[in-house]
Amino acid sequence: MFINSPAFRDSSNVPTPHTCAGENISPPLELGDLPAETKSLVLVVEDRDATPVPWIHWLVFNIPPTTTSVPAGHIPEDGTEGIANGGTHGYEGPCPKYFSGTHHYHFQLFALDTVLDLPATADKTQVAASMQDHIIDSATLVGLCEGTKTGA
Repeated sequence: MFINSPAFRDSSNVPTPHTCAGENISPPLELGDLPAETKSLVLVVEDRDATPVPWIHWLVFNIPPTTTSVPAGHIPEDGTEGIANGGTHGYEGPCPKYFSGTHHYHFQLFALDTVLDLPATADKTQVAASMQDHIIDSATLVGLCEGTKTGA
């Protein structure tokens, strides 16, 4: 299975419109080659270089397996947005003014053999616990962003 973006290649920079330095809208995504037994998809976007724990920038679960693309600035159709680390629903793009160095943003797609019975108030911990033993495949797209923060 795969997750790609027409806006950037794997392990390349996330374009400015998809960061807080621009419009802060989610990038367009393309999904495919899902296992036949997929009942739902989960999309997690996290900054693994954030400390002390990875920062969740977007969380969407129960995405129908018929989804093959997500337009820029849109939620995957019929998916449920969970709570990101900012305590809100919705995409939170990389925000280079808050860090220095290179951060890696993992756009992770999980194929599940079930539909999750969770409310829209679910966070990554709750979604991850419900996904346990139901992941049949996964794919990752990594976007980079250079921080602009200076000083201590």
